[in-house]
Amino acid sequence: MNAGTSFLQSRGAVVITGASTGIGRASALALAAAGYRVFAGVRRTLDGDSLLESATGRLTPVILDVTDPGSIEAAAREIRAVVRSDGITGLVDNAGIGTLWPMEAVPLGELRHQYEVNIFGQVAVIQAFLPLLRLDAGRILNIGSIGDRLMLPFAGPLNSSKQAFAAITEALRMELRSSGIRVVLIEPASIHTEAVEKVAAAADRVLDELESTASGRYVVPYRSMTSRGLARERNGSSPDVVARTVLRALSARRPRSRYLVGKDAHRLAFLARWLPDPLFDGLRLKALGLPTSFGSAMTPRHHRSGKEPGNEAVGIRAA
Repeated sequence: MNAGTSFLQSRGAVVITGASTGIGRASALALAAAGYRVFAGVRRTLDGDSLLESATGRLTPVILDVTDPGSIEAAAREIRAVVRSDGITGLVDNAGIGTLWPMEAVPLGELRHQYEVNIFGQVAVIQAFLPLLRLDAGRILNIGSIGDRLMLPFAGPLNSSKQAFAAITEALRMELRSSGIRVVLIEPASIHTEAVEKVAAAADRVLDELESTASGRYVVPYRSMTSRGLARERNGSSPDVVARTVLRALSARRPRSRYLVGKDAHRLAFLARWLPDPLFDGLRLKALGLPTSFGSAMTPRHHRSGKEPGNEAVGIRAA
């Protein structure tokens, strides 16, 4: 592409990680349709081809694996060669994974990988693209989760990574203020994307492992929590609602520091902020079909007599 007039006629360049599916894909397509020059980070050429088939506007797939320093540097180099001194208007850090485990039983390798993708990989991408953001006084949009405001049982690995990412986002917001770079955290609640089925498949594998080990005591409550939480996610908002928020946060003259988006986001944030811990603990446990009385272990009998998954206001956000 010629980096001259045709590039300058657009609304600026935006880099998005994790654009193969879900929120990342919806955001990439929405921004391209709105006139931005989108560099959509994908891990497979096939996913990039699929994006191109659906795109209206200027979209370029870029191979970008946030856990691979060489891939990040190659992507930054490729994009730098296109935008040159114009830099980039925005960086949307969306890539992420979700795994659900009892903290007593989670393999440390699984926990490290969760953090590698959701925290270390995101920071590596931000560090690589900050020089291009400075050229255009661009902004960083980090896709977090309502889970950065509340914790769910068995979601410790996932939600703790989101809480750490929220803290990093807040630090960046203050550190980059003097550079004229705005940093925004977008916190989706229940969003129905392909990530839900990935979490469901991973939960089945976790159940198999729990049943075959000394951690079998968690099988019944884990099954209850994941079935109810995932049912809520499957009934969640479209990823397009997040894409519209991304567009608003990128184009607003003075964007908010945080945007809550998706089904029940504001209600959950309100409860997490104002309810006392004992009351909020009981609410979360009850919503997920878990015992609320201290010392009352859950047995198969509890599960058989419990309610079927319904419309409880507590969900899981994988990415």
